[in-house]
Amino acid sequence: MFLGTHHLRLDEKGRLFLPAKYREELAEGLVITKGQERCLYVFPVEEFQRITEALRNAPVTAKAVRDYSRVLFASASDEVADKQGRITVPQALREYAGLRRDCVVIGANTRLEIWDEHAWSAYLADQEQAFADLSEEVLPGIL
Repeated sequence: MFLGTHHLRLDEKGRLFLPAKYREELAEGLVITKGQERCLYVFPVEEFQRITEALRNAPVTAKAVRDYSRVLFASASDEVADKQGRITVPQALREYAGLRRDCVVIGANTRLEIWDEHAWSAYLADQEQAFADLSEEVLPGIL
């Protein structure tokens, strides 16, 4: 499970240090791909394989499944961290997410998300009141 908020910087070669507490879990490799709201998703290989299987079993006749699969897989990049714990974020993904230098990496349960720092701040400002106002609509009977 991935938790927390980590403020990190891309270097001039497009590399990003993984949060230290997750390096061991991601040491065998990871997959970076486009996410919703113009962030990037970072999945451990096993989790990405689970998603792949779910999409494999989804009806190919459903246009939404085809569209989502095409973008998800076409933009995916498998990476392995170097000895310093850095991963290279491909240029096309950096452009999609508007990543320049200052980034925020957030834990999002089964994945990490990489956000441009300003985009994350704006998103969070928009969402915090809505989050505070939610009750049982999201998880009925749980919270």
